[in-house]
Amino acid sequence: MDYENQANPFEERRDVVARWKTAAAADVAETDAIVQRAREIASRGLHAKDALHVACAMAAGCDFFLTTDAFVVKRMRGFAGIAVMDPTQFVIEVE
Repeated sequence: MDYENQANPFEERRDVVARWKTAAAADVAETDAIVQRAREIASRGLHAKDALHVACAMAAGCDFFLTTDAFVVKRMRGFAGIAVMDPTQFVIEVE
């Protein structure tokens, strides 16, 4: 995420993401197992960075992965190990 955020050409967005990181409960470092899981996930048609984000969430033990990217939600539908959904779906499900 740090690499991706540093490449963001919009300073305001970089700052927002950097602030979000300070609120994170965990900082997941890349491992061979995470990279392998990301490759598995990418085989579903996801871009490498999206697959790596999901793999890191799984490694951190997350039950949910929230995204506003409908393509990611669609491609991850039915994937075992983590529920991928948009924030609205999450609120409905948690309530």
